[in-house]
Amino acid sequence: MNPQTVEFKNPFRPGAGHMPPYLAGREKDIKEFEKLLEQDIILDNMVLTGLRGVGKTVLLETFKPLAIKKGWLWVGTDLSEAVSVSETMLAVRLITDLSVVTSSILVSDQKTIPAGFHGPQDQIHRKLDFTALSDLYESTPGLVGDKLKNILEVVWTHLSQGQKRGVIFAYDEAQNLADTPAREQYPLSLLLDLFQSIQRKNIPLMLVLTGLPTLFPKLVEARTFAERMFRVVTLQKLSRSDSRKAIQEPIQKAKCPVEFSEESINVISDHSGGYPYFIQFICREVYDVFIQQISAGEKVGVPIDAIIRKLDTDFFAGRWAKPTDRQRALLRVIAMLDSSDGEFTVQEIVTKSEEVLTRSFGPSHVSQMLASLSELGLIYKNRYGKYSFAVPLFGQFILRQMQEGDLKN
Repeated sequence: MNPQTVEFKNPFRPGAGHMPPYLAGREKDIKEFEKLLEQDIILDNMVLTGLRGVGKTVLLETFKPLAIKKGWLWVGTDLSEAVSVSETMLAVRLITDLSVVTSSILVSDQKTIPAGFHGPQDQIHRKLDFTALSDLYESTPGLVGDKLKNILEVVWTHLSQGQKRGVIFAYDEAQNLADTPAREQYPLSLLLDLFQSIQRKNIPLMLVLTGLPTLFPKLVEARTFAERMFRVVTLQKLSRSDSRKAIQEPIQKAKCPVEFSEESINVISDHSGGYPYFIQFICREVYDVFIQQISAGEKVGVPIDAIIRKLDTDFFAGRWAKPTDRQRALLRVIAMLDSSDGEFTVQEIVTKSEEVLTRSFGPSHVSQMLASLSELGLIYKNRYGKYSFAVPLFGQFILRQMQEGDLKN
């Protein structure tokens, strides 16, 4: 065996949001985004949604160079829960992100000669950086929305002189943004109102929001016009053929000394469920194991049970620790449904609980617990009143846990 085989770097990257060596199965979604880039008047913004591990963050990063190549400026970041604290916090977030692309712009400030002197106004130049934008924000009368609208209008006046198509505000984890009526804070509604108002003035500032499937229903709940404001792209798991490409292409591209057999590819495809993160995770483990097996002169094989146990520990265990014992009992019932990998209803859960639990769940109790599990990011409700796991293959994980015990509570 060539000693370089052991030293060769593993080409797979299962980290959260890490760009895979080969992006498989997203050509259609990329074309949808490219259509939006051709807009002169912004009629459609984008919501990019899907389960965790489906590749939303990776695809968002793929969009960025495409937009820049087409003459758009790109700003944005992850939206943390802190942004939802107040409308002012959202304003700080937008100003901070915008200043990245405006800080090199010089603008003229008119400063009046000090009292006691007579003469024309002095003209000085100032960079349109965060401090300048903050000063403009503070000096603009009105509510937070009025201040932000003025900033965006002023900024575009200067940016438009540079032959730019527009500015894309791209925010990941956007499901974290929410209104809080109890504290009279409406940052989500403010964001939607702000961009709708700006776009109606034919200023080409576009929103691209990514998040879990709860995102779009939340947008529509905050402002009904959001339904007409966004083009929704829902990322699905990869097809069998695209999964195969995601497995094979990184090895071929890097000219790796290890190849996966047809049997290995099928095993990886089956247990990953077509989810890009799981493909990267399992492939990385398989590659390392193959290197060790070859080095030891052993027969090459995929220890899939051991790899799945590691996946359970690294990906699922932290999420399984969140719910209470009674909530776990409900999740076990859901995992036993024939439709657990798809959509399920409250009544289906109630019926199954009567079959398998000594203390079954009533409809109102199920609804309340599903709402709590939604807040934990484990369940989501779609616009048609049905529910799904927010974590891919979570039902299969739960069934594996059940093999080590029995239904309780």
